[in-house]
Amino acid sequence: MIIELHLLQSFPVSNLNRDDVGQPKTATFGGQVRGRISSQSLKRAARLLFQRYGLAATETGVRTKRLVDKTAWVLKEERGRDYDESVGVASSALLALGFGLDKRRNTLTEYLLFVGNQAVELLADYCDRDWDRLAADAAARTKAAEKKKADAADEKKSKIKPDRQTLEAAGRILDAGRVVDVALFGRMIADNKDFNVDAASQVAHAISTHAVVNEYDYYTAVDDLQPQDESGADMIGTVDFNSACYYRYANLHLDQLGTNLRGDTDLVARATRAWLEAFIDAVPSGKQNSTAALTPPETLLVVVRDKGAWNLANAFLKPVTGHDLMVTSTQELFGHFNRLRRFYGEDDLRAVVAASISADVTGLDAREVAPSRHELVSRVLAATKV
Repeated sequence: MIIELHLLQSFPVSNLNRDDVGQPKTATFGGQVRGRISSQSLKRAARLLFQRYGLAATETGVRTKRLVDKTAWVLKEERGRDYDESVGVASSALLALGFGLDKRRNTLTEYLLFVGNQAVELLADYCDRDWDRLAADAAARTKAAEKKKADAADEKKSKIKPDRQTLEAAGRILDAGRVVDVALFGRMIADNKDFNVDAASQVAHAISTHAVVNEYDYYTAVDDLQPQDESGADMIGTVDFNSACYYRYANLHLDQLGTNLRGDTDLVARATRAWLEAFIDAVPSGKQNSTAALTPPETLLVVVRDKGAWNLANAFLKPVTGHDLMVTSTQELFGHFNRLRRFYGEDDLRAVVAASISADVTGLDAREVAPSRHELVSRVLAATKV
């Protein structure tokens, strides 16, 4: 079973997700430049809301390269170990578990690891249990570094294949059977495919329903303590921005979510609600302090189906034009959806629930229209029977 979430959301002056030169991201679609918000940005914005919608901290995860430092602090504050020695031991632990360290900073892992919030405590437990062996390894690595024998090739060799017992320990530390965001968005670990998790949720890049041209704000700042006989700005610069109505799409495969969460029906139900609520509210944080672009979605369409999935972005293959972009975009969205279901049929559709603050829900049955967000969420969850 699949839940599909389609949203239309208009942002005023903003730079929610910028590229390598600081400009709002764009994409060419239908032969026109569109505003774009990356799927990664939207997923992170949603992840940060999961605990607001009923998930415990122990049921959510963290994406980090800082397991060594965090584990060392736990060993110091809670286990009475020396911090510097703990850094070496935690580093040796991760190497023993089959993970590499950053060649420039040994307190960082080689790449970001997506783990449960309990991973730090579990890694600290592993360090405590095997302290003497790991401390000896850390001392040996330090001695080798001092003699300038630890080059890049040596670091690569240190990522040996763990034995069965060590793999079991790694499995406990990286266990994602109750980590909802790992279950939703998946995990890929190049060093050990056994720890990979297939994502249950797919998230599209948001694109503007209309053509967009990025603009810039020329600003000046005056020194508050500037002498009265002086004039002029003490700082000048530019900030890029755009204003756009975005189409957002995400889906959730409930069967895959159930598999990832090992059949825990209660956790699956709570994860589904958290996913739906969080993605409705997800807004990236880029430049928000200077733009306050905190506008909620105005048009929502949620489809529950047994199989298949329809990204409705092609409703905007021809850019929307006119003075009321939200109303026109809503009409195009619902029109495209209705044409698809007339042509492909509705046998796989379990429920269609829609709402719009600004526009008429033209073409939809009155029974498919929800008068409030609460009603929309309730109907969707009822249709999933989770």
